[in-house]
Amino acid sequence: MTTLNSGRCGGPWATTAAGLLLLLALGGCGTADSGAPDAGAPASASGAPSAAASAAPTPAAASPAMPAPALSSPAPAATQPAVLSRSEPVVLEIPAIGVRTDLLKLGLRENGSLEVPQDSGSGAPASWYNGSPTPGERGPSVMLGHVNSPSGRGGVFADLRKLTPGAEINVSRTDGSIAVFTVDRGALYSKNDFPTLEVYGNTAGPELRLITCDGYDPATGLFDDNYVIYAKLNA
Repeated sequence: MTTLNSGRCGGPWATTAAGLLLLLALGGCGTADSGAPDAGAPASASGAPSAAASAAPTPAAASPAMPAPALSSPAPAATQPAVLSRSEPVVLEIPAIGVRTDLLKLGLRENGSLEVPQDSGSGAPASWYNGSPTPGERGPSVMLGHVNSPSGRGGVFADLRKLTPGAEINVSRTDGSIAVFTVDRGALYSKNDFPTLEVYGNTAGPELRLITCDGYDPATGLFDDNYVIYAKLNA
């Protein structure tokens, strides 16, 4: 009997120029090597990771696209939202979907693609992209997580699609403070038409992006989409 290889979403390629983020190439979902990492979280094509798993062999965790955001010149002081001082994140909590995860701090590989959490089969924590602002600083702080795991369990971001506007996201930081964000919206994007600047571009205030793969195709073993949660720091 032939079995499908696990699906994997590759990381994006990113660089910055003139203060703007440029995505050179979005990595697509490919066939995962044995033990290959897959950072991901959003849902499958149907919107629920479990639906994809029931229709076909469970894909390995998928890694969302996550380039490094760049900050533009600050807006006039009178119009700037309040921000927190720099402090790296340590724990992410999303009460509405029962998520509590320690956070890895990952950067870029030598080839410019994003590092993703390694998952040996027991599940992987979410990660914060260490080239983005820390949660609460001005700009979009970027985190990613698996939508599933090689063991067939749901990944840390398996239920991102269940988040609705108004849901709270708490990020504990190394200075002992907690940055509290409110979900603004969620959006599904094809990997072939990913709005790089909308997701990773500069923002006037502190924001958060949670990213995972979506759109698992059991016929190919690939993830065709990304799911992104947009959230803003509470005033």
